[in-house]
Amino acid sequence: MQVGIVGVGLMGHGIARNVRLRGDYPLKFLKHPGNRPVDDLIALGAIPCARADELASTVDLIILCVTGSAQVEDVLTREDGVLAGLRPGTVIVDCTTALPESTLRMAEKVERAGGAFIDAPMTRLATHAEAGTLNLLVGGDAATLERVRPVLASFTESILHVGPVGSGHRMKLLHNFVSLGSMALIAEAAAQAANAGVAASTFIEVLASGGGAGAALERLRSSIVAGDPSDVPFALGNAQKDIDYYRMMVQETGGSRAIADGVSSALDAVVDDASRTSYIPELVRLFR
Repeated sequence: MQVGIVGVGLMGHGIARNVRLRGDYPLKFLKHPGNRPVDDLIALGAIPCARADELASTVDLIILCVTGSAQVEDVLTREDGVLAGLRPGTVIVDCTTALPESTLRMAEKVERAGGAFIDAPMTRLATHAEAGTLNLLVGGDAATLERVRPVLASFTESILHVGPVGSGHRMKLLHNFVSLGSMALIAEAAAQAANAGVAASTFIEVLASGGGAGAALERLRSSIVAGDPSDVPFALGNAQKDIDYYRMMVQETGGSRAIADGVSSALDAVVDDASRTSYIPELVRLFR
């Protein structure tokens, strides 16, 4: 199976590397200023393409790993986009964190062009992408997933089919709301603890042995104790985007979003242009 990837950034680079290194699939990637250094991919035999339609015209499966729905829509539908070169039967696998409503529209366009579409957003971090141990939440036709499962297995530890097209992105937004919201809550509490003179080690010990224990606390531990935010290389700007996507999803489907609105307001109050690229554990400092 010939594989193409659009978006060789923080997460996409690890995906691309493992498609070649672990899966041994022929790989092409779209050139883009936002790509991470690709010398290692080229050394592994990956081929760069200047245009999305050129890439689409030569592969059987295209992985999208871009910033959000606007970028997915652009790379698929622009004049020199993926749909302009799509071959019949090609499968689009969208690993982006995106809006379900946009996903449904893009899936329809892909199907009208003769292709198939599944949404397969990731959980876990860039270190897991490089290690080939990401988790995927897949929305789409089960038979289509089985067609491409061997490729997806080259960069994952778990592949969970969660429902029809759009379900993967819906589940990812639910996941990220809980994950990012929990980290924001703990970061604000850690900032207050520091302001009140509570020792960081005491704060961690009390939460870890009680109701505050869990992945969110562990991901913030180094930032709380040592001021090191590097454990979670996830930009604050992306956190804002994901929380706002969740809020938009709730607005479309109904239900309460009071806590999500609060998290969004809290982030907006401390994140500016200078800190948008900072990692989310920096909230421990920004909330002080």
